[in-house]
Amino acid sequence: MKRIAVITGASSGMGRRFAETCSEMGPFDEIWVIARSRDKLETLKETAPYPVRVLAMDLTDRRSFETYAAALQAEPVEVPLLVNAAGFGKFRAVMDTPLEVNLNMADLNCQAVQAMCQLTVPHMPAGSRIINIASVAAYQPIPYIDVYGASKAFVLSYSRALNRELKGRGIGVTAVCPFWTRTAFFDRAIDPDREPVVKHYAAMYDPKDVVAQAWRDAKRGRDMSRFGAVARFQGVLAKLLPHSFVMSYWMRQQKLS
Repeated sequence: MKRIAVITGASSGMGRRFAETCSEMGPFDEIWVIARSRDKLETLKETAPYPVRVLAMDLTDRRSFETYAAALQAEPVEVPLLVNAAGFGKFRAVMDTPLEVNLNMADLNCQAVQAMCQLTVPHMPAGSRIINIASVAAYQPIPYIDVYGASKAFVLSYSRALNRELKGRGIGVTAVCPFWTRTAFFDRAIDPDREPVVKHYAAMYDPKDVVAQAWRDAKRGRDMSRFGAVARFQGVLAKLLPHSFVMSYWMRQQKLS
């Protein structure tokens, strides 16, 4: 039976880094990489440690889940590793963002994670691991990053609860909660024609470091992974302080009215 790793959002950023370093959880016979851009996915064949199968799909389209399910059924496979790294955000007030964009954000960040997990788990043997990319934005409500933060709160809660549900199958789930990380995320999040929402970044991390920490935490069986002192500190403060205070502090810090 073919052993495969499945990685969404693999065309850039952390998803690509997971694909390039998945030997940390290997070996695998093949890596299935998923994103919209076929051209970018094809370049992974030069840098990934195992043979790559490209599945160019838009995970905001529910028909893509049928395509993925059919691929899993087409030949005997087992999936010891699933990484859900696809997602995007917008730095803009909800009412200033087109409804279609907000709905697509929720679909990709939440719906796709659910679908990929539910379709993949029946093919995962004991000892398998799911890694879902959440965010430190999951810890508290964040005005002007509203839908993104709320979607990542879903991913964090869903992942930790799913980890408990799947323990009996011997499958673990780790939610990765990065702080600001230097990826192509900002290309889509920032509107070049508007005043920037985020004017102050307390820290900016390298995706290589975030992914390396995620591998370490996944191997240790942890249900959450955070890299960097600032990310850990924010997690503590978000638990201790009222969310009304946290939101007000964020607004003042970013000079938002």
